[in-house]
Amino acid sequence: MNSQLKNLLHEIKDCRLCEEHLPLGPRPVVQADSKARILIVGQAPGRKVHETGIPFNDPSGDRLREWMGVGKDIFYDATQIALLPMGFCYPGTGKSGDLPPRPECAEAWREKLLAGLPRVQLTLVIGQYAHRYHLAGRQSKTLTDTVKAWRDFSPEGLVPLPHPSPRNNIWLKKNEWFENDVLPALRDRVKKLIRKR
Repeated sequence: MNSQLKNLLHEIKDCRLCEEHLPLGPRPVVQADSKARILIVGQAPGRKVHETGIPFNDPSGDRLREWMGVGKDIFYDATQIALLPMGFCYPGTGKSGDLPPRPECAEAWREKLLAGLPRVQLTLVIGQYAHRYHLAGRQSKTLTDTVKAWRDFSPEGLVPLPHPSPRNNIWLKKNEWFENDVLPALRDRVKKLIRKR
């Protein structure tokens, strides 16, 4: 890892920008290395991830790893995969699930972090907040239509995805094309970018 990115990650670990809005206090959860070729952009850590400090250490992570066709050894190897949610800390719970990611994170850190990941060739863009930022206004009105248009983003190395949460089981059952069309292509691209040990 280059020293500039290393210093930036230390700064992020000490970040207190939105402390007053966080019900469990700040605990930024990110994973990055300048050698990573795959970037995963999620929403924000859930309660379990906040408790453990390990990104996607929950049923959503199990499903995401299955979608990608990788095990934990690859997934948690920062030299292979960077994990940068839109918000780095658990934002709390609202009426219908976790609250949106705090906007302060993206404003303060996102561009600097992305600049520190020059080798990324594939970005998995998960959920509406990540879509809004990383697809630069080209997302459709609905998440379903954005994910259906995944081929449009392929040349840029972007893959829009729904959230892998168990809350989306109904969506996955209604949209079988996702498992039949998107996931095989995703696994193939991931496989080509993973470095063998």
